[in-house]
Parts: sequence; structure tokens; C-alpha cells
Amino acid sequence: MKKDSLSITDNRSGKTYEIPIENGSIRAPDLRQIKLDPDDFGIMSYDPAYMNTAACASSITYIDGEKSILRYRGYPIEELAEKSSFLECAYLLLYGELPTKEELEHWTNRIMRHTYIHENLVQIIESFRYDAHPMGILISSVAAMSTFHAEARDVNDPEIREKQIWRILGKLPTIAAFAYRVRIGRPHNYPDISRGYAGNFLYMLDYMNERDYEVPPALSRALDVLFLLHADHEQNCSTATMRSVGSSRVDPYSAVAAAAAALFGPLHGGANEAVLRMLEEIGSVAAVPAYVERVKKGEIRLMGFGHRVYSSYDPRASIIKKVAYDVFEVTGGNPLIDIALELERIALEDDYFISYKLYPNVDFYSGIILQAMRFPTDMFPVLFAIPRAAGWLAQWTEMLNDPAQKISRPRQIYTGYAQRSYVPMEERTSPRTTRT
Repeated sequence: MKKDSLSITDNRSGKTYEIPIENGSIRAPDLRQIKLDPDDFGIMSYDPAYMNTAACASSITYIDGEKSILRYRGYPIEELAEKSSFLECAYLLLYGELPTKEELEHWTNRIMRHTYIHENLVQIIESFRYDAHPMGILISSVAAMSTFHAEARDVNDPEIREKQIWRILGKLPTIAAFAYRVRIGRPHNYPDISRGYAGNFLYMLDYMNERDYEVPPALSRALDVLFLLHADHEQNCSTATMRSVGSSRVDPYSAVAAAAAALFGPLHGGANEAVLRMLEEIGSVAAVPAYVERVKKGEIRLMGFGHRVYSSYDPRASIIKKVAYDVFEVTGGNPLIDIALELERIALEDDYFISYKLYPNVDFYSGIILQAMRFPTDMFPVLFAIPRAAGWLAQWTEMLNDPAQKISRPRQIYTGYAQRSYVPMEERTSPRTTRT
């Protein structure tokens, strides 16, 4: 008779232990019973970078990397990108269901009403150097917001939590736009909530007092789709940071600032910038085959291909590829798209890339679109952080409501000295080479 359990034999003692299996996993604390004597701590699992360790149970985002599946609350990302909007998906992520018309109107109004930021926060943004990285300004500004809303520390109150969510989602585009305008030495454009979420953001970035100024609908929709596609992506580095920092019950502004700092890292939020540099280095369609050969020889890396969780085509990449052409109709063509298409064509047909399961990911085309929309490359991680805040806040809320979650405290395997006696200064020798 089959059992949902795992039998483990400790060859040191000859004892066999039965470990329950639930949802395809075992609980790491169950390994603690495997010990040689009662004074032992017990067996721990060792998993650097969480390659095969689940730190939470979540019902928000589902990914099947083998089958190129990404779903928000069960809804395929392809359907949402075609039929939904970023704010509607943000509601879905946070509340678990698609909103009714009245719910969406209330949700949208609450967020857009919070797009204005405190003038003291404007002064903080303006105090940064002209060449400050916009992501550094965003992180610092969000952290500073915790001092503007003292009640946010009461994370156990659902109504207070909800108001901070409205504030964060509403104010992030404004902070980003103000940071950008400071960077280029232009006055701020205060929010115009009649333009919608993405449209208002583009307006705050670009408006120059032109008569009858309008944000091109194709660009507004393209940015909204990009926001939707980046809203959540399961337990990535920044989301895990949001959960870990939030587990201390700190206010959401501090937790979002920490998550954004994780996103700032080049291995996480800077990948699409690396793709642009690669395409610019290739320079032409004719140069693609030679570049591919250099990749196969191990001389250089192929950026924008492969993903930590997708072993086949990233479903977001095919959606963004279609959006690119809508953008080009407004902005004009981008020569990098031809290089990207040829690089993708060769990679998808080459046995080398197929064997290593190197398929285009979301960063492969997103950078081209953002460049065509005239975003400077150092704004790319900011454009990633704005929508991802919806996912961070959904994961944070789920974590707070999960009775199984405690303050994050990973174990370690100690590899240092067992015990040493203090050595007086005059008796010490340095193992390091003396520098001149």
C-alpha cells in the first residue's frame, strides 16, 4: 500500500525514519529527528540560494518552467496581457479574485488619489545630486515615506495595511517621475489622474507645457502591459527579501525599500540593460553568426536567454515581442530589433542552445521597447520596481496572514574554529601579507 512518506535510512546508525510528504515536499524540521544521540542538533538541509527549498506556501503566482506557464491566481498571463490592465491585475494579486466594475473603480480611484506626494518628500528627492541613480533615489524615498505615515507600523490592522498599499502603488510612479525630472533639470509635472496609471506616469515624465499634449495610447498601453507582466514572479530575490524583511513586522515602506534594493542588483533588475549593451556590441544582423560562435566557445555570455525557473520559452517574452511592434509604429523602428530577431532565430535552431535550454526571457525584448520609448537605461530597474510593488505587497500581505510564518531566521553550517584562547597583542602574528 502506497504511503505519502519518505523512508530515510541513516547509515551511521542503521536507523530508518519515516518523513511525511505533503504537496510534493517534506518539512525540513522533520529531519531534526535524525541524530546519533539525544544531544545532537539533528540533520539540517543545506541549500545555498534556495535552489530546492520552499520558504512559504503561496496561492498568488504559479510557474511551470518546463511548460512555459505563468499564471496570476490561476489566470494565464497571456489572457491577462490581452484583456486586462495592470491595476486590475494588481487587485487580483492582492485580493485573489478579479474585481467587479464597482470594485475596480473604487480600487483605481483610491490609488490615483494617492499619486500626489508630500512636499517634504519632493524636497528630499531634489536634494540628491544631479547624477544620482534614479533607483537609489526611489529606494531612499520609499524608505523615507515610513516617517511620513507613523500608523503604517501597525501592520496587523487590515484597514491600515490597505491604505499603505494604495499609497505605495499610487506614489511610486510620482517618485520615479520626479527623480527623472530632477535628473534632467526640468520642473516637476504634478499628477493628472484623468490619464490613467501608465498614461499619468508618461505625462509626468514628458510633458513640456505643449498645447493639447496627449500621451500616445499605444505607448500607454505598451507600458501598462509591461507593468502587468512584471507585477509578480513568485519567490524571486526581491520578493523573498520583501517576505524576509516583512517577517520582522516592520512597516511596508521599509520592506518595499529593501525589496527594491534587492532588485537594484545587476543579477536581478539590470538584465534588460545588459541585453541592450549586447545588441549594441553586435552592431548588425550580419555580425550575429560570429557573435553566436563566440558564445558557443565560452568567450562571452548570451544575455537575455535562459532563466532560473524557465527551462523553455519565457511566456512573457512572446507577449513583449508583439508589443514591440505597436511601440515602433509610434516611435519608429529600432535597428536593435532586427539584431534581436536574428539572434533569437539562430539560438532557437541551434542544437547548442537547445541542449542548454537557452530560450529568450522577458528581458530580451523589454529593453528594446523601453529604449524606443526614450527611457534612459538607468531608469529600467525603476520601471521594474513600480509594477513589482504590487506583487511584493500581495506576498507581504499573504505572509502576514499565514500562521505558519515566523520571523525569518535561516540556519547555518558553522565551519569556523571550535574554540580558541585569547592571544595577547605582543604574541600575535598576522597571516596577511604586509602592504607597503
